[in-house]
Amino acid sequence: MEDAHLIARLRRRSRAALEDAIRRYTSYVSVTVWRTLSAGGSAPREDVEEVVSDVFLALWEHAGELREGGDLRPWLGTVARNKAIDRLRRSPAPVLPLSDTDTAPQPGPQETAEQREWAERLWRAVDAMDEPDRTLFLRYYWYGDRLKDVARDLKLNLSTAKSRLLRGRKALREVLTKGGECP
Repeated sequence: MEDAHLIARLRRRSRAALEDAIRRYTSYVSVTVWRTLSAGGSAPREDVEEVVSDVFLALWEHAGELREGGDLRPWLGTVARNKAIDRLRRSPAPVLPLSDTDTAPQPGPQETAEQREWAERLWRAVDAMDEPDRTLFLRYYWYGDRLKDVARDLKLNLSTAKSRLLRGRKALREVLTKGGECP
């Protein structure tokens, strides 16, 4: 479905259009939110889910303001980043240890950079997957949804979903180990 048609339906307040937008853009919005919230570490799944929900709520609330014939992806990306930044601003400051003995060993700058690079490479590889594999991976591995529920929602039988996960893992391993950089 073309974005222009989807936007026209959203402007007419079609709930089916909102469901289509959610189905089509959840993985993109999730990755955008996660990247903003994690900033070199990892973001709690609940925080990512809450911000993603806020993004789609904003889409519904501002559907009448969307530009006809426009592209929905940049709008969603901007809203996702802004909502994630707002979430970070509302988060309490981290509790600092009272003494040197209270500190847990933290990764050094090199390890942090490597972890962030790994996370970025993984997300780029997952984001490059075709549908329904991308949604299957995100819902099963990131959100922890039960495979039979994901397969049902994607209209796949369970054995097909398992096969797609297996092929997807092999493809990701191949992409991530190119050049012998990965174990």
